[in-house]
Amino acid sequence: MLTRISAVIRTPAIHGIAALLLLAAIPPAGAQAVFPPPVAAALAAAKIPAASVAAVVQEVGSARAALSVNPALAMNPASVMKLVTTYAALEQLGPAYRWKTEAYAAGGVVDGVLEGDLVLKGYGDPKLDLEAFWRLVRALRGKGLREIRGSLVIDRSQFALTGGDAARFDGDPFRPYNVLPDALLVNYKSIRFVFLPEAGAVRVYAEPRPPTLEIVNTLKLADGACPEGSAFRELLKPTFESARQRATFAGQYPASCGEKDLNVALLEPNDQVAGVFRQIWSESGGRWDNSGNGSVREGAVPAGARLIHSLESPALAEIVRDTNKFSNNIMARHLFLALGADNGPATTQQALAAVRAWLAAKRIAAPELVMENGSGLSRIERISAGNLAALLQAAWQSPVMPEFIASMPIAGLDGTMRRRVKGEGVAGQAHIKTGLLSDVRSMAGYVLDRNGKRIIVVMVVNHANAHQAQPAMDALLRWVY
Repeated sequence: MLTRISAVIRTPAIHGIAALLLLAAIPPAGAQAVFPPPVAAALAAAKIPAASVAAVVQEVGSARAALSVNPALAMNPASVMKLVTTYAALEQLGPAYRWKTEAYAAGGVVDGVLEGDLVLKGYGDPKLDLEAFWRLVRALRGKGLREIRGSLVIDRSQFALTGGDAARFDGDPFRPYNVLPDALLVNYKSIRFVFLPEAGAVRVYAEPRPPTLEIVNTLKLADGACPEGSAFRELLKPTFESARQRATFAGQYPASCGEKDLNVALLEPNDQVAGVFRQIWSESGGRWDNSGNGSVREGAVPAGARLIHSLESPALAEIVRDTNKFSNNIMARHLFLALGADNGPATTQQALAAVRAWLAAKRIAAPELVMENGSGLSRIERISAGNLAALLQAAWQSPVMPEFIASMPIAGLDGTMRRRVKGEGVAGQAHIKTGLLSDVRSMAGYVLDRNGKRIIVVMVVNHANAHQAQPAMDALLRWVY
């Protein structure tokens, strides 16, 4: 059951924007405390009581809200929590911040032959995708390395994480959104399976395709409509086996689907790195000892190892854009951990302490704040609508405001908002981050209203019928516009 958070805020005299931030979480005198009729009607139709909804509508730079409903209620914000994480990262690390991934030779290199181990050290690059990893491997070949006669050693010590259960959230460890943080995360630990109906059959291929990956395909071409989302996946009747590095597809595939794909977090982290490395290394003409030394293990960069190449990630501003536009959970988790990496290996406790100190410096009191991983993929994360609005007020005054706002989906145009309010007046006029879980729907961001005023909008629903809350949220966007 949701509980109301009450707190007495005592402050000295505070001037300018700091005062506005503190006031944002308190219902100001004169603020409308009930929803506009179109929003109220949509909530009633969805059988969602007002007590399960929190909302704030407030012009940027104003101390007075136009709408303030349950602003201090501690709510699960789902992926809207990414706004806290990404804004903190932009200010604390800087928009130009980049992560490194390093390759070391632990042994002598003679005539392009490494008589020893190749060590890869990760620093938590959130976007070490297939293309980036290909560039790393190609750089090793370009610098003259042609054969490795030792093991592949992976240094993940940048993150002080011990295990974890990818299935803990919803019981499905193969969903890419459940991937756990990894200081050397290659291609989001995911493999993309592509399905092609041709010549009366269904061909399946994978990208990347580690040599050890086995694909068992007994799919039958079928008639009928092509289902979307989880229904499409269920139709394939997939079975995934991490230990055996095997994917089996044994269901029906409607010809009407055409070419489709399915991303799966199939392999264990070491198998993913080693498998993708071996694939690209071999395709590049490199050799890796297969006589027993060509294995993979975890370990630290040994003393005396020589740095061969250092690969840099895209700038943080670009990564924040991907994180918010497409609500990428693993990217958000890596950004969160980066905030806690100042004093040795990063922990979630250090990251949360960094966020709290950052908020305190902004004079945003958020006693209700709970951050488990910074992505919103959590049953326990909490923040109030009032403090989300205060955060958006602060962001408008921040030097990183352009990068932050540009990272949010544009209503009716792109990201997770591309299909919302399409063709309506508010389409193209709102930068809105959305969130959803089974019992949560949320949104927060900025609307440029028809009079040219920039308005902060926050709305969070925590209720069993939250999946029916989208019409009410769209109605609120129209009302604000």
